[in-house]
Amino acid sequence: MTIHVLVVDDSSFIRRAVTRMLAEEADISVVGEAAQGDEALRLVHARAPDVVTLDLKMPIVGGLDT
Repeated sequence: MTIHVLVVDDSSFIRRAVTRMLAEEADISVVGEAAQGDEALRLVHARAPDVVTLDLKMPIVGGLDT
């Protein structure tokens, strides 16, 4: 079974790093990346990930608000 993950962080460096680490696992697939909470919510509805990695401090819509 493949676990589908959405990576959410306002730092593009962190998004890439987390995505690279997750890509090393055979049973994990990154289905999307978002820089803000509102974008993440749209992707959650569009891509239906099993897991969301979420930065708590982001501009506009932060992790706790998301």
